[in-house]
Amino acid sequence: MDYPNPPSRRSLLRAAAIPGFAYLKPATVFGAEANSSIEIGIIGCGGRGVYIGGFFLEDANVRIVALADPIPSQMEALKTELKLDSPRTYGGLSGYRELVNSKLDAVVIESPPYFHPEHAAAAAGAGKHVFLAKPVAVDVPGCQSIIDTGRKSNGRLSTWIDFQTRMRPLYQEAARRVARGDIGAPVVAEVAYHNVPQVFRPDPADSPLERRLRNWNLDRTLSGEIIVEQDIHMIDVADWFLGGHPLEAQGRLGLAGAERQGDMADFFSVQYAYPNGVAADFIGTRFASRYRDQCVRVQGTRGTVDSHYMGAVNIIGANPWAGAATDTTRLGAQTNVRSFLESIRAARPIDNTAAAAQSNLTAILGRTAAYRKRSVTWEEMLRTGEKFDADIRE
Repeated sequence: MDYPNPPSRRSLLRAAAIPGFAYLKPATVFGAEANSSIEIGIIGCGGRGVYIGGFFLEDANVRIVALADPIPSQMEALKTELKLDSPRTYGGLSGYRELVNSKLDAVVIESPPYFHPEHAAAAAGAGKHVFLAKPVAVDVPGCQSIIDTGRKSNGRLSTWIDFQTRMRPLYQEAARRVARGDIGAPVVAEVAYHNVPQVFRPDPADSPLERRLRNWNLDRTLSGEIIVEQDIHMIDVADWFLGGHPLEAQGRLGLAGAERQGDMADFFSVQYAYPNGVAADFIGTRFASRYRDQCVRVQGTRGTVDSHYMGAVNIIGANPWAGAATDTTRLGAQTNVRSFLESIRAARPIDNTAAAAQSNLTAILGRTAAYRKRSVTWEEMLRTGEKFDADIRE
């Protein structure tokens, strides 16, 4: 089935090329002995806000002092879940502005991806360190905004994107071995993100706006489609293992699941062309097959790296490496939080916005090629700069 009515509201943006970036290695010392308290504000108090907020509170010298969310019940639920003592609360779509301009050190942004560029720019502009959920944006202009925010904050403030996989030691060792040539020259790659359907959460008390925001992960404009919002985890690993972004992509997408709700496609199939003739096939699914796996497999001239987000990571070939049968997905998020806090305490700002935006754009390239049902180059995607408009009013 063809995908109905791709977004029609677009603007032109000549985006700059994405510079390279090497991710920070995970912190080896947490600095928990530091006696200075770090005050945190959270924008976006749904499930992810609760999850990430809990990691910040693992540090005894962190206080969550402010919350912002257009849905009051989500702020109340977060306060209860994390046992917060009377944090300041800011409602409405514009409440984030009051939060970032209030007294605090850092802002944790767990709002729907559509709002990430605006929220990050406001927080950094107010002189606050920024910890931001992936994806950084849903479109090319949003990615460019995140890059600009990182550049303006460079050397003064930490701007850290929560890509967990790159902070997991098991994946880091695999990437190191690939980079030193253990699998030889990469030839082909298989990239997959198979997941179960998302659940619509109706609440009779919600306004139409609140219902849309609460179920943003079923809204293609607020989320950027499954290839940008979820599948980006493995697309980011493919960029990492292959040492850069693709030059071109062609793809298809469609609707397969009878249980589908919202306006998103539930499968993507994209063929990426990377430099040096490397071909990468990506498949992302989210329908009722009930099959789950997230993996990147790169076959080189002398071996194969096989990596699974919630399973084994190893190398088979001339330079075999047993790796491990499993790894914890929580570790990457915890390490990101700890590294972010360390950077603030040590006054050594960290910034991975450029690399995060690059893999975000790789996902957008695949989505764009699938929407247009033809080959699209990296340069064309940047030049045309498709922009999403959620048409949200308070």
